[in-house]
Amino acid sequence: MATLEDIGVSALINILSAFAFLLAFAFLRIQPLNDRVYFPKWYISGDRTSPRRSRNFVAKFVNLNFKTYFTFLNWMPQAMRMSETEIINHAGLDSAAFLRIYILGLKIFVPMTVLALLILIPVNVSSGTLFFLRKELVLSDIDKLSISNVRPQSIRFFFHIALQYLFTTWTCFMLYKEYDYVASMRLHFLASQHRRAEQFTVAVRNVPHVPGHTISDTIDHFFQTNHPNNYLCHQAVYNANKYAKLVRRRERLQNWLDYNQLKFERHPEKRPTEKTGFLGLWGGRVDSIEYYKQQIKQLDKQMTLERQKIVKDPKSILPVAFVSFNSRWGAAVCAQTEQSKNPTLWLTYWAPEPRDVYWRNLAIPFVSLSIRKLIISLSVFALVFFYMIPIAFVQSLANLEGLERVAPFLRPVIELKFIKSFLQGFLPGLALKIFLYILPTVLLIMSKIEGHIALSTLERRASAKYYYFMLVNVFLGSIVTGTAFEQLHSFLHQSPTQIPRTIGVSIPMKATFFITYIMVDGWAGIASEILRLKPLVIFHLKNMFLVKTERDREKAMNPGSVDFPETIPSLQLYFLLGLVYAVVTPILLPFILVFFALAYLVYRHQIINVYNQQYESVAAFWPHVHSRIIASLLISQFLLMGLLSTKKAANSTPLLVILPILTLSFHKYCKHRFEPAFRKYPLEEAMAKDLLERTTEPDLNLKSYLADAYLHPIFRSFEEEEELVEVRVDKHQTHGVAPSTSEPSSPYPPQEVHHSPSPPHYVNYPSSPPQYVYHPSSPPHYVYHYEVEP
Repeated sequence: MATLEDIGVSALINILSAFAFLLAFAFLRIQPLNDRVYFPKWYISGDRTSPRRSRNFVAKFVNLNFKTYFTFLNWMPQAMRMSETEIINHAGLDSAAFLRIYILGLKIFVPMTVLALLILIPVNVSSGTLFFLRKELVLSDIDKLSISNVRPQSIRFFFHIALQYLFTTWTCFMLYKEYDYVASMRLHFLASQHRRAEQFTVAVRNVPHVPGHTISDTIDHFFQTNHPNNYLCHQAVYNANKYAKLVRRRERLQNWLDYNQLKFERHPEKRPTEKTGFLGLWGGRVDSIEYYKQQIKQLDKQMTLERQKIVKDPKSILPVAFVSFNSRWGAAVCAQTEQSKNPTLWLTYWAPEPRDVYWRNLAIPFVSLSIRKLIISLSVFALVFFYMIPIAFVQSLANLEGLERVAPFLRPVIELKFIKSFLQGFLPGLALKIFLYILPTVLLIMSKIEGHIALSTLERRASAKYYYFMLVNVFLGSIVTGTAFEQLHSFLHQSPTQIPRTIGVSIPMKATFFITYIMVDGWAGIASEILRLKPLVIFHLKNMFLVKTERDREKAMNPGSVDFPETIPSLQLYFLLGLVYAVVTPILLPFILVFFALAYLVYRHQIINVYNQQYESVAAFWPHVHSRIIASLLISQFLLMGLLSTKKAANSTPLLVILPILTLSFHKYCKHRFEPAFRKYPLEEAMAKDLLERTTEPDLNLKSYLADAYLHPIFRSFEEEEELVEVRVDKHQTHGVAPSTSEPSSPYPPQEVHHSPSPPHYVNYPSSPPQYVYHPSSPPHYVYHYEVEP
């Protein structure tokens, strides 16, 4: 069991690590050589130019302004300078709502920390019951600050119960305020958005096959019949997965060709060669440039054949489509109503924005989705129990005294003072962090296999899986496994009736392990996030070997995005730890406060300067955040009830029974009050925007605006083919906003990116973020700059 000295060693290591990461970041960020790594968001938006254009050769690589080295911490106030409204305009509502989670954590835990430290610590310390149990249980100094130190049947438990009620009331109040605020932000954001393709478009799955008719004909007939006044057009979806693989393969070959050509340009006296066998280890040696040119030429022929097959074969059209309407009201009615008396056919959903579409999953047959979800659910269940093995190993490191009793031959090594402090105070949290490193990627792959068609949905499903894993393995698994190791000796040498009492006392003792985990993951881990060491190394390697032009240098930038599948579940674990241990072991709360404050500062900086979100879901993840914090509240309440029952507090424990009921009632109220704003689009809002648009832009060519919005990205590179031009929709023909009939959509993919002749101009590029306009109070124009003088 970790002592205060072990916790001190861990705190020292993690504080020094965090300071080293922040110091390295402060130095690296002001170097012109690294400008694109630490400020890619501004390069993408076009608001920043490279400082390496200086005439001074040295100044192109090293910052020669020594004054900036003495103000290396100025990134902190600069990160706080941009208002929330400006962050929404700059990075989107998802980013702003993500930061609100950290603000919510600070609002909840700052008052709780003050009250818990001032009231519960003196109550716990002055009891001294663990003094009488020191021979039975493995104890530490921190345990004497917890509820375990209160004597059984003590009247002092009323302090814990009263504060549990107070903390629950405060948490629910803050949850209500934040849910209301974020829901209002979402509705205002949707109302203030410019015209977007997804506002008029619905995704349709499981289109039935009608003999003698193509999928496109079936879709046209169905929507012209059932939505005669609103249906406008549709974009057929093609099974282009094989072609997409060829495109990716060609890109890899092109990269190798570029690399070898650049290598030859730098050393013209020697042409590059390589072996054609596996990984270049054997086979005949050939000229690399000619070899890759020939490979690309052959692949181009194969791509042309595959492209013609996709275009000409009606079977390549999938029973999925993106159906567009002439009004937001029409799209809302279709997306939010049942379309067929057979509930498994003509399934309609709001279409994700074009950047958010996960095209590969559109080819998955609808009948296999349920089977896939069942298989993945069983796989996740198995994975959770498989990970119990490394979790148990980590807990064995955190509980060396208990391990010594089982394996006394390890005692000479373990008892070395520094090694013992290192093993118990730092290594368990680091080991758990390492074991969890690849898990989010595995869970995201599983979510992709389930068949969801939107990246945002994929990430929310992966986030849910990761949360359940953290709850079962990291929290409950750590408690159960740790208890078994620590109390093995007591379990074997006491009567069975005393085992529940031992478990009740030992659960709070895991606070020491969670404190070490918070310091490793929440202090040093967050500080390493801002350093961006991996993107920094990859950028310079690409810059050294692959970059030839300014466009290549832009491609080498990897701004990334907020990793929602990993960060949100990790955040919810911190809420869980804080709410559970607020009454049980309050000394843990200051460590959580440091995490929330540091993480808020770091992610604010990253969202402003680095991250470029792949999509905008308009804070669709907030209902999940709310419900999981409610779950954390319930867990904390049931845990406290269990603890008090082992303390023979029969008079006080029943007072807690009503608390979960009140919490669930509050959750049900919030679900009915706020969740519809995240699931449905009000027809009132849709009609208001439609009327305004028809008044201000009566000649809008909406069909032209929507025609290519949901075209598969790989089709944008298609060359013009004669048979495609014949079936292409005439986009330059002007249509009213609400035509009575709709022309059939093209059954084939258009071959060019559309430029509408009618304002406003809209071109959909999957990689280019939309410009958000969000002005609740008409703030002044603001441009956020970091000034780095070379």
